[in-house]
Amino acid sequence: MTSSSTPAPPLGTSPVLAEVVRSGFVEGRHRGSLVLLAADGSVELALGDIAAPVFPRSANKPMQAAAVLRAGLELSGERLALAAASHSGETFHLELVRKMIAEFGLHDGHLQTPPDLPYDPVEAEAYLASGQVRDRVTMNCSGKHAAMIAACALNGWPVESYLDPGHPLQRLVLEVVEEAAGERVAHVGTDGCGAPLMALSLTGLARAFRGFVLAEPGTAERAVADAMRAHPEYVAGTRRPDTWLMREMPGVLAKMGAEAVQAVALPDGRALAFKIDDGAGRATGPVLARALQLLGVDSPVLARIGEAPLLGGGLRVGEIRVAF
Repeated sequence: MTSSSTPAPPLGTSPVLAEVVRSGFVEGRHRGSLVLLAADGSVELALGDIAAPVFPRSANKPMQAAAVLRAGLELSGERLALAAASHSGETFHLELVRKMIAEFGLHDGHLQTPPDLPYDPVEAEAYLASGQVRDRVTMNCSGKHAAMIAACALNGWPVESYLDPGHPLQRLVLEVVEEAAGERVAHVGTDGCGAPLMALSLTGLARAFRGFVLAEPGTAERAVADAMRAHPEYVAGTRRPDTWLMREMPGVLAKMGAEAVQAVALPDGRALAFKIDDGAGRATGPVLARALQLLGVDSPVLARIGEAPLLGGGLRVGEIRVAF
């Protein structure tokens, strides 16, 4: 682990992964890096610098959920899926977060998530229309934080400092992340929710997801993967690509991260990870669909995920299209 600054690659050196095409004119380009792993774990395709560290953001959540299990917290089913979630803020998400907190004798005030609106814009509009305000439970990482404070309470660890990188729980998270990725964490920062954020290479991130789907039954890693795949609506939401992919392709494990990060593993060990340099989430769907096609996936859900239209006057006038 290091706290020194890790320089980013020079701007413009990554390959173009997607183009913004409006009215037949390319008005923008999204650069990034992507790695595809074959079923045996070897690199099948590398675009850009797949060894450079990136912040996986919420794509690290399966590993954080595995850490709370290793800490002795008993979670399964929807509760474990929610511990690995970037939830949409739908009613069923918020109700279960509150139940989880109460079940361990804690309360909303123990959460150190920043108050926020629901992640899903449809939910956010309905939430505001009902007169509600930003709340810690509504923040999309609240399921993860609920599991973290419960693990602290169970072990007698300080709850008030559970986000400190030196806290016993966060040291355990670091251990799990490094073990899963098969590499040392290059940098520790602070995620949008306030939790410590561990930088990995894209290859390490893809390797971690591959390891989760191939883990032996009874392990924390396999428990997390199984819960996420069985309850994808709790990992994301009813209108989210991660949910569509895991629901329509049984056995697939998928998790997005902020700033246009995505990791996916197929049940046979094929895996992918990518990062769009400029953080443009609008490019992730087309890039994800194309990457899965290159891994040999053939499913109707790819068309749904890859659809990224551009509008002009309320009508479709272009699209975000892949460039590889």
